[in-house]
Amino acid sequence: MHQMIHITPIHLPAAPAPTEEPARQYFYIRAAREYIRQLSAQKGEPLTFHVATFGCQMNAKDSEKLTGILEEAGYQKSDSENADFVLYNTCTVRENANNKVYGRLGYLNGFQKKNPFMMIGLCGCMMQEPAVVDKIRQSYRFVNLIFGTHNIYKFAELLYTALENTFGRDGDKNGSSMTVDIWQDTDKIVEDLPVERKYTFKSGVNIMFGCNNFCSYCIVPYVRGRERSRKPGDILQEIKTLAADGVKEVMLLGQNVNSYGKNLEEPCTFAQLLRDVADIDGIERIRFMTSHPKDLSDELIAVMAQSEKICRHLHLPLQSGSTRLLKIMNRRYTKEQYLHLVEKMRAAIPDIAITTDIIVGFPGETEEDFNETMDVVCRVGFDSAFTFLYSKRTGTPAAAMENQVPEETVKARFDRLLYKVQEIAAKKAMRYEGTVQKVLIEHVNERDESLVTGRLDNNSIVHLPGNAGMIGTIADVYLKECKGFYYIGEAR
Repeated sequence: MHQMIHITPIHLPAAPAPTEEPARQYFYIRAAREYIRQLSAQKGEPLTFHVATFGCQMNAKDSEKLTGILEEAGYQKSDSENADFVLYNTCTVRENANNKVYGRLGYLNGFQKKNPFMMIGLCGCMMQEPAVVDKIRQSYRFVNLIFGTHNIYKFAELLYTALENTFGRDGDKNGSSMTVDIWQDTDKIVEDLPVERKYTFKSGVNIMFGCNNFCSYCIVPYVRGRERSRKPGDILQEIKTLAADGVKEVMLLGQNVNSYGKNLEEPCTFAQLLRDVADIDGIERIRFMTSHPKDLSDELIAVMAQSEKICRHLHLPLQSGSTRLLKIMNRRYTKEQYLHLVEKMRAAIPDIAITTDIIVGFPGETEEDFNETMDVVCRVGFDSAFTFLYSKRTGTPAAAMENQVPEETVKARFDRLLYKVQEIAAKKAMRYEGTVQKVLIEHVNERDESLVTGRLDNNSIVHLPGNAGMIGTIADVYLKECKGFYYIGEAR
């Protein structure tokens, strides 16, 4: 049983909430802050929050915005899920991601039964699936707030509504009203909302949202919507502000950064944007994620080759080496075109690290198809690869395809692929052993506090003796030993 909570009824300002964004959201931040102040007084201590992020860098960036709004509204950050407001920013790329969230919701309910001030929120890609929302409504009625990917900028307004629905205008917690606001799509991009960055020295920067590719196995276009590019001026101003605040490295984020700018009134290519970002003083490293092979231009390759700031690392998802399967996947390139792109990249930037994504067991994959993938792996020599067992996602064309590959066959192929990828990657990594390279120090090592951990320009990990004072600096490091997937080094 929840204890009854009584708070003083809230009297909002007489003026109505503004209709323009982001002013409307700042109005609701102030309104939520008053609600949270009264709840904190009732509890006798400040209310706390915890944001848990599942999935990709896009979700991580969204969580920084959600965290900024919660702090602006008066909550205090907690490392524990036993907090007064817990928000799960979910991923739905694979089925097991959904199951993980359901399992943890039951865990949270145990905390909520003991804490009458606690609210639980869910957002992100998983919430864009109607079947998921229906299941939560029916089986997890204790959840207080649900919203998706398209209206994240409305979080302050939704937070206030959830507070009001949960605790009631008269101050009685009724525990029966779930706030749900899911949009199917949007063309809206709202700038200048609060954000709390995880790192002081590096930051992700959204340059676009959504995806137009509709790969047959992928749920992303259905949950993230159509491509929407931010204006170049807004992106550059954000990065200038970050640089002035001490940020040395930025990662430009989009589902397919290579198609950036196509929907702008004044078109701007991704290569042009990269060139402008590289001109910003203070920024020393530029990364980006993710590139689609079909849109990788000669202009982009030239810009990467010319700039010392753009990291010598390209993540170029292959998915399959079989041209036949690539067509069914709707990837819109062939095996030969992919290999030609790699040749051009290596001719222009000989030391570039190329990483990839590969799916094993796509419907209809034959032994010949799989051998085509293995052939590409051997010919390219990837520095690393994210390898995945095909995961059927309801709502995608691939989920309804016949010829699903038997599980034991998929597992055997996956093991063969993983062995080859790791063998090649270990040999590739050896090329820097015994050299001095620049390393951005990111954090104190989690296992040994006498060490710090950082990354090379090509994204390889380095551990070396050091202390917290080195975090955020770019150090010259002698790489004395390669351990296959990381280096042991010492500062010079």
